[in-house]
Amino acid sequence: MAYTQKNDVFLPYMRDVVRSEQSLRELNLMWRMIESSAKMNYLAETKSILQTMAATRAGFDQLEQELVASLVHEKCANVLMEIGTKAHYVIDIVVRNLYERTADVGFLATDRDLCEFVAGVQGDAEAIHRRLLAYRSKYTVYDEIMLLDRDGNVLMQIDEHSEVEGSIDPLIGQTLASGRYVETFRATDLRPGKDKALIYSQRMLHPETGEVVGILCLCFDFEQEMKGIFESHRDPDERSNMLLLDGENRVIASADALWVPVGSIVPVNRDGSANLMMFGGRKYLVQTFGADGYQGYMGPSGWQGQVMIPVEVAFLDGGDPTLMSLDPAIVDGLLSHAQTFSPPLYKIMQAAETIQRVVWNGQVMAAGKGDNLVQLKSVLEQISETGNRSNELFSQSIGNLYETVLSSSLRGAEFMSHLLVDLLDRNLYERANDCRWWALTPALRNALAVPARTGDMVRHITGILTYINSLYTVYTRIFVYDRSGRIIAGTSLVQGGEDRFIVGTTIEHDTLDAVLSLATEQDYHVSPFAASPLYGGSPTYVYHAAIRHPDTPHTIVGGIGIVFDAAPEFSAMLHGGLNGKSGTTAFFIDRCGCIIASTDPSRPVGTFLDVGSDILRQKNGCSTSTIMIHDDRYASMGCTVSNGYREFKVSDGYQEDVIAVVFESFGEVRESRASGNRAATVIEQNSPDRSGRQFATCFIEGDLYALPAEQVLEALPGADLIPNSMSGFIGRVGMVALERQGEEKKFIWVFDLGYMARGRLSEITHTSQVVVVRHGQKSIGLLVDELHGVPEFPDELISPTPFALAADDALVPQVIKGNQDGLLIQVLNLDYIYRSLEAGEMPCMPEAVMEAAA
Repeated sequence: MAYTQKNDVFLPYMRDVVRSEQSLRELNLMWRMIESSAKMNYLAETKSILQTMAATRAGFDQLEQELVASLVHEKCANVLMEIGTKAHYVIDIVVRNLYERTADVGFLATDRDLCEFVAGVQGDAEAIHRRLLAYRSKYTVYDEIMLLDRDGNVLMQIDEHSEVEGSIDPLIGQTLASGRYVETFRATDLRPGKDKALIYSQRMLHPETGEVVGILCLCFDFEQEMKGIFESHRDPDERSNMLLLDGENRVIASADALWVPVGSIVPVNRDGSANLMMFGGRKYLVQTFGADGYQGYMGPSGWQGQVMIPVEVAFLDGGDPTLMSLDPAIVDGLLSHAQTFSPPLYKIMQAAETIQRVVWNGQVMAAGKGDNLVQLKSVLEQISETGNRSNELFSQSIGNLYETVLSSSLRGAEFMSHLLVDLLDRNLYERANDCRWWALTPALRNALAVPARTGDMVRHITGILTYINSLYTVYTRIFVYDRSGRIIAGTSLVQGGEDRFIVGTTIEHDTLDAVLSLATEQDYHVSPFAASPLYGGSPTYVYHAAIRHPDTPHTIVGGIGIVFDAAPEFSAMLHGGLNGKSGTTAFFIDRCGCIIASTDPSRPVGTFLDVGSDILRQKNGCSTSTIMIHDDRYASMGCTVSNGYREFKVSDGYQEDVIAVVFESFGEVRESRASGNRAATVIEQNSPDRSGRQFATCFIEGDLYALPAEQVLEALPGADLIPNSMSGFIGRVGMVALERQGEEKKFIWVFDLGYMARGRLSEITHTSQVVVVRHGQKSIGLLVDELHGVPEFPDELISPTPFALAADDALVPQVIKGNQDGLLIQVLNLDYIYRSLEAGEMPCMPEAVMEAAA
């Protein structure tokens, strides 16, 4: 969408931008009135000033348009980024969750006890009911588990509030005919109390003959799961609505069903365009994302995550207080990288500096010319006053744009950290479920209850573990051990079968003691995140559960261990969350700052990340963001402390806090050279009856310096400097072309005023300026960091420098005490500078003066 068109569409909803636009237009009108006044009072002295005025007004017109357009563009981009991240998260977390369900149904459908019951080999219905309840107590994401025969008759279910005798649903025939799971999401007679049910079904085989005997149905608690996602990640002000859509763009879950009802067909925006979309009589900004997939699983066909925000509330933002408290040096340093992190901001800053230079030059040209020309003096006073107002307004507008860009980065980093730590907790929740459930496998319990195990029995155990590992590929090893801790069977996903390397070895004594101390089948043990021989010496989590005697459940006969494939799984979480965003790194760390996972090769797992003790002490579930210096670079940092998922890390007795940290880098740290606090350098106006001397003021490393205005010709952009490697001595940094009306173009030397004042060469940046001064018939350029103004000071405010032994032999012989002694300005001695240069020396400030100024 073109900028002009976008302005027309979105400006009515951006009150702060409208106010800036109105102020800019008022100033634009002032410049036009001043130009008209100068033309009406035309004098020979006003000719060059009129040229300056025309350039100023033209630049102002352009800058006004660019400022407003950039503010509109950045604010739209921020909203789209924020709602887009949330929309992407909705579908991503759903797909990851449902992937686990596809593995669950494949494993449980082969459970021998359940298969024997469905086949009619054994008929202890009460025992089967207890077994299903035990499964449900581990995997709380299911609200119903059902066993059906081949005709659809319900043999067993656990939902006491929804008794179903049988089903004629087509999924029965589909499941019986399929060799894998069947995923169904719609209305079904299996779940009569629901408008739609999400069911994972798989056929069950006779344990002896292999004949298809029935069906297992795992019914996912879809409504509750979506409610948890929405409550956790919807914006706190509830300005937007999070949705899950099907392939026909129909709402299947809504964070606010009264606002956007389930069943509604909504407009989608898959290409991320900044177009407004109508729904229910309101205009929305919309972001839509399909599934990226997880472990090859793409989720139910066509499902999409979407977030919609009404345009009238999309831009209601009070600003981020973090930015207001930033160190001025960090603010200046960040702005020096604007070209990288916000090209529109950089372009506007350059335009503002151009206008400031034009106004500064106009004030310099007028210095001392208006004493006897009342008309001209009136015009010049208007130029000075309006120029100051323009600079102030530009600074404010650029600050607004700057704050908009950085606020977006802060919110993005914080939300990303929230997403990442939530992904981790949800993933590890499944690991705690798996180890406890597999510990209840009858074949494992029977085998470990026998003192002497045959080779056939061990091979049978290995086959069970191998099948499990083929379904749950997030584990590199699954193994079982007896009461003494000796591993009797194990698998390796990498090897694709039996893991002979660990069979016969013994687990750690501390781990064995913890497993033997587990009180109930609901309890489990997780090894600390540390290097493990079971994971090739790399750090990971190993989940353990006790295997109990089949006849006396209080007797522990061994245990099962599952080795989480931490390196690729955590890496996939971090990289998936960052979604390829350049200049961004992410980490999982513990409460001590030790890195659990990292996208930064220079900070591997096991090293420490310095994030500050306040971050490490944050409460569970808390998120924060800030601008800071990280690796000698300016960066936004977002972090969130884990808060668990369902009962995991919440009420199950396990405590292992993880902090997700996200950094977005803006560029290397640069020494602050500008004023830092602009408000502190605004010159208070003298009373009209107190005339004095005019000075052209400029900044060097944040300090104000003054040059007699009558000796200054003009200022040129630092970008015009032509470097010269054969300049002769340090401090002479190059040349600039000087073009004066009625004179031939000529080149003059440029000397580094910062080097004279501070003893070190200045860095040339986008704010650098070359001030052209004259001494008799000779002109030179002085490189400064930034221009300031052309104020007037009465003689009583100007006093000698106490460190200058002789005024004629000092770089700074005088100082000006402005703003009631609240501002010190150092007056430069151009005569001394010229004499020193003619003598082949570089003028400099004595060390005592440098130290005092510093």
